[in-house]
Amino acid sequence: MYLHISYNTLTSFITTYLVYIMKKNALYAQSGGVTAVINATAGALILEARKSNKIGKVFAAENGILGVLREELIDTSKESVKSLISLKHRPGGIFGSCRFKLKDIETSEQEYNRLIEVFKAHNIGYFFYNGGNDSADTAFKVSQISKKLNYPIQCIAIPKTVDNDLVLTDCCPGFGSAAKYIATSILEASLDVQSMSETSTKVFILEVMGRHAGWMAASSALARTNKGDAPHIILLPEIIFDQRKFLLEVKNTVKKIGFCVIVVSEGVKNNKGKFLSGSDIKDAFGHSQLGGVAPYIADLINKKLKLKNHWAVADYLQRSASHIASKVDLDHAEAVGSYAIKFALSGMNGVMPIIVRGKSKKYKWNIKAAPLSKIANLEKKLPKRFISSNKMNVTSRAIEYLRPLIQGETASPYKNGIPHLKEFKLIKVKKKLTNWQI
Repeated sequence: MYLHISYNTLTSFITTYLVYIMKKNALYAQSGGVTAVINATAGALILEARKSNKIGKVFAAENGILGVLREELIDTSKESVKSLISLKHRPGGIFGSCRFKLKDIETSEQEYNRLIEVFKAHNIGYFFYNGGNDSADTAFKVSQISKKLNYPIQCIAIPKTVDNDLVLTDCCPGFGSAAKYIATSILEASLDVQSMSETSTKVFILEVMGRHAGWMAASSALARTNKGDAPHIILLPEIIFDQRKFLLEVKNTVKKIGFCVIVVSEGVKNNKGKFLSGSDIKDAFGHSQLGGVAPYIADLINKKLKLKNHWAVADYLQRSASHIASKVDLDHAEAVGSYAIKFALSGMNGVMPIIVRGKSKKYKWNIKAAPLSKIANLEKKLPKRFISSNKMNVTSRAIEYLRPLIQGETASPYKNGIPHLKEFKLIKVKKKLTNWQI
């Protein structure tokens, strides 16, 4: 018995099959320190990819580029649309992140050959790397595989960093929410200190992130409504710490208004170019581990001014506070995820979707593509016009830039009095290769 199939039916079947097998899969990975909105980028990217008939599946690497090298991939097609939408309210990195920097191809060709093996094994033609400065460098290196190792891959870097120090982009997704948290914390803490300052605490110090760029510290100025409001002193990594001048400012502020609120960036240095709180411990990117400048400043005030003080370190709290995320920041995060897919489908490689601010007084923005060759390993510091003349605060121009980035609130779902986070399946893809070791 023979099954009769018409010519048109057979042609249609063959065409559909060829289209299917020719579809390239996409791979998404998160890198570096996570933010309150990095998962929003992931959700938007996956949902945008599902709209296309040119992309097969979207895999997610577990723990960033390490997950790619280890062939530890998650099949995002198993996740529901509702779950992916809910990612906008979930802090951390749903797929896991890492600090691991690829060396140059000439130095470590083995790593790049391994990447190609994984790409080939899972039919990956698109790679999206979501991170900051060092991640942009990694993405740029991967984008060069097509030319240097003759493998067709389109690599798009996606901006993410609370440090707000990527060049070309007006701001970085993750920063606006961290800034909103810092400004809110300073506003609330300053009212506490003010109410107790007559007989108790005179000085409060908050340490925030910022190795070389003072964007996070500067954002604390958004807490001010009136002249004299906290923060009264902002110590920036762009400015060498002047102990004598600083102590005089603290003394005069307490004398004038009764208390003093200080925000200090973790990356503040002395006149010898050394971090006030640096350690000999290095991370995977070769950066000194920072943290501890707040107690250093507190101890200085104790010894020199004899003023009762308290200090706090925002640390992970500032980058994970999705319950107070900025709506503008969330919109930025989703937009760069969606546009990463659009840019890849248009044939782009080695680019990053950046945020471009409009020139009108009302805050407007759009997304454009910028080459990674002009972004990788570069750092955007706080411009001089944003730093006050006494070098211990910020100007009105800084406020004008910062204010729009913290606007709007996000309605996080709550259950039993705390944010409600949906469960994810996170089903692993079956490995096809031998295990890889660093």
